[in-house]
Formats: sequence, C-alpha cells, structure tokens
Amino acid sequence: MRWGILGAAKIARTDLAPAIQLARGAELVAVATRDPARAAPFQALVPGLRVHDSYQALLDDPTVDAVYIPLPNHLHVEWSVRAAEAGKHVLCEKPIALEAGQVDTLIATREKTGKLIAEAFMVAHHPQWERVRTLLADGVIGKLEHVEGSFTYTNRDLSNIRHSAEMGGGGLRDVGVYPCITTRMVTGAEPERLLADIRFQNGVDIFARVWADFPGFTMSFYCGMMQARRQQMVFHGQDGWITMSAPFNGPVYGDTCVEWKAGDTVQVERFNNVNQYALMIEAFVDSARNGSPFACPLEMSRGNQAMIDAIFENAR
Repeated sequence: MRWGILGAAKIARTDLAPAIQLARGAELVAVATRDPARAAPFQALVPGLRVHDSYQALLDDPTVDAVYIPLPNHLHVEWSVRAAEAGKHVLCEKPIALEAGQVDTLIATREKTGKLIAEAFMVAHHPQWERVRTLLADGVIGKLEHVEGSFTYTNRDLSNIRHSAEMGGGGLRDVGVYPCITTRMVTGAEPERLLADIRFQNGVDIFARVWADFPGFTMSFYCGMMQARRQQMVFHGQDGWITMSAPFNGPVYGDTCVEWKAGDTVQVERFNNVNQYALMIEAFVDSARNGSPFACPLEMSRGNQAMIDAIFENAR
C-alpha cells in the first residue's frame, strides 16, 4: 500500500513515516507541505519521495493508495472526508473529530466510498493491551472493581496548537482520550455516569480530573499538558491487580511492562521491542486490502468521543 502524508507534523516525522517504512506491505511515497525545509527529513528517510505543495495535490496523486492525516484537530473531519472521496484509505490522527456527531459523518463517508477510515489509536494494536484484556477476561484478578489512570506531559508554549481553542486543542483531546479508549477497549464496557473537574486556560483544558461509573466497576483518571510527564494504568480486582508502567508511549516513556498480582504470585511481562505504530500500519493495510477487522473502527472512536463530550458537558 502506497502512503502519502498530509502535512509535516512532528508525529509524522518521528513516528509514522518511519513506521510506514518499517511495516510489512506499506511504502511511503509522498508528503504534502509548502515548506521544502519541512519535507527534508521525510526525503532523507525516503529518497525519491514526492513532495506536493498542497494537500489537494497529494489527494490527486493517482499513485497514493492511503493517507495519514496529522493536521490540527479541527481539520481532521474535513480532510478525512476529502481524502476518502478522492479514493484514498484514511488513517487520521486522534482525535478524529471534535464531537461524536462528526464521527457519524465519517461513518457515512466510509460506507459511501468503500474506503477504510480509522483513527490512529496505536495502543489498540499493542500486545501489552491484548495481554491486559486476556488477564481481565480470564478472571486472573477476580472481579474488576476499579481502574485508575494518568497521562500528563509538559507543553507551556502558548503559541503551540495544543493551546489553541479554535484548533481543538487541550489535554483531554490530546492525552485524556487514552485512559478512556483503553479502559473501554479491554473491558468492552461504556460509562454510565461521569463527574469531571477541568482547569481551563485561554479556553483550553490544561488539567482534568475525571470519575466514571461503568457497569460493575468504577474509574478515575487525570490528564494534563502543563505538568511533569507521567503515565500509568492500574486495574484493581477483588483478588489482585494489574499495573502498566508505560501504557501509552512504550519505550519512549520508560520500561514497558505489565505486572500483575494474583493471590500471592506476582508476574511481569515486558514489551520493550514493540513498535506499535508499525503494527497499526500493518493492521490497517490488512483491513483495507482483505477486510480483516480493525481493532479501532469508527464505531469505537465514536464511543470514545461521546465519553469526551460527556466529560466536557459535565464540567460545564
């Protein structure tokens, strides 16, 4: 599958472009940016890479089969629709939409065009999360009682798009989505009630605390983008617990391990040699080409956006 990238965002340069080249069945062939200097790192990775001076020019390129979209959040829906209507499969950076109703538009576009449209939640393809899902399903820690999570990082540059309300910035959309999607993913459950406390600055959430009631268990997490880096997930059951030391960013953050205690026994499994972005690209290619189920379809994304919508609404 021949890939093009709309824009030259940092995540595309550092994570997705290398992952496309690493993934089986995928090849990066084009990037769209008006700035030649921003295209240079991609050209260094892929000699002969075509550089288009507009997003539409890349969509008009008949040699591109699929696009990855790392544009500012408020542009995700528009360019996902335009890409699919141009005959491209679409992998869009999260959040794929700014409200749940917009995901319905993407689902309709997917059905109309027959092209795969999906949100780039790389965690959905990481084997450590499959391990947690299996441990919970097998009842290794007994009945799940509570989930606890955190995801914070430091970005105090107020000119950054993450601090722009007009561009859909804020910590919940950037990192708060991860405790939500992973809890829903491994339990198969949806929240029934939410309570939220959000700290805003210049119209953007910079710190949020969330409490949620799911059928049979509770959840709490906090997220922010002006605090020291931290991430962790804990699943606490009646007979044991599971902790994840680097649940979202893998070795970039730290030792990627799943530790679980059942009775008097503690076990640890490490996943430090995993490129979750490459696994996501391979799964996307397989789904687009062969119809294989994709771990994070738009229906899963819609449920996650509905949870984020409810968090904002409760805080208001």
